[in-house]
Amino acid sequence: MTTSLFDLTGKIALVTGASRGIGEEIAKLLAAHGAHVIVSSRKIDGCQAVADAITAAGGKAEAIACHIGEMGQIDALFDEIKSRHGRLDILINNAATNPYFGHILDTSEAVYQKTVDVNIRGYFFMSVAAGKMMKDQGGGAIVNTASVNGLTPGAMQGIYSITKASVISMTKSFAKECAVYGIRVNALLPGLTKTAFAGALFTNDSIYREAIRTIPMARHAEPKEMAGTVLYLVSDASSYVTGECIVVDGGMTV
Repeated sequence: MTTSLFDLTGKIALVTGASRGIGEEIAKLLAAHGAHVIVSSRKIDGCQAVADAITAAGGKAEAIACHIGEMGQIDALFDEIKSRHGRLDILINNAATNPYFGHILDTSEAVYQKTVDVNIRGYFFMSVAAGKMMKDQGGGAIVNTASVNGLTPGAMQGIYSITKASVISMTKSFAKECAVYGIRVNALLPGLTKTAFAGALFTNDSIYREAIRTIPMARHAEPKEMAGTVLYLVSDASSYVTGECIVVDGGMTV
C-alpha cells in the first residue's frame, strides 16, 4: 500500500551497496513503492539475489555489478543505464568501505587510499554522472549514506570517519550547486546499525558499550530502520528538502 506522496511509479532508482544490509532494505522499500530499482554492488551474485527477491514480491528490479572504487566501472554502469533506460531519477550512494579498524597512527597508505577511493571519489563521481543525467531530464534526487561518525569520529575508525565527514560536506556542495536544475541532494547519517559491514563494533564489547552509551535510545538500529528515511527523501513528500543531513541513531530520527 502506498500514498501519492510516496508513489515512485515510473521512477528509475540506482542503489549501490545493495546486495545486503542498509542498501538491500532501501532497494526493497523503493521497489515496494513502485520504483524500478537497479541493484548494484561489487559482486553480481548478491545483487541478483536481491533483485530476484524484489521481482518475486511483485516489484521491478535488475542487477548490475559495479565497484565504485574503480572509475572505469562507474563509467560502464552509467553507459548501461543510459542504454537500458535513458534516464535516472534516483541515486542512492550507499556502497562504502571500512578496511581498517585500529589506531589512526597505524593507518597505512594503502588503507587510506582504498577508503578515500570508494567513500569520497566514488561518491563524488557517481553523483557527477547521475547529476548530469538528472540535469538533462529536468531533475532527480540523490541520497548519500554518510554516518554519525562524520559528525563525531568513531573510536578506532579514523580514516573512515574522515571520509564520512567529507560525504556530509559533499552533500551540501552538490545540493547548493544542483538545486537550480531541480536536483535534490541529501544525506542519511546512520548511527550504530547492526550490519555485516559494522561487524567489528558488535564483536568488541567495550566499544559497543561505549557506542550504546552515547545513543539517546540506548539501542542499536536494524538496517530496515534506515530505509523509511530514504524513501521520504526521494519522494514528493520532501520535494523542497535539499542539503539536509538526517541522523538516524538507534532507530530514532533526529
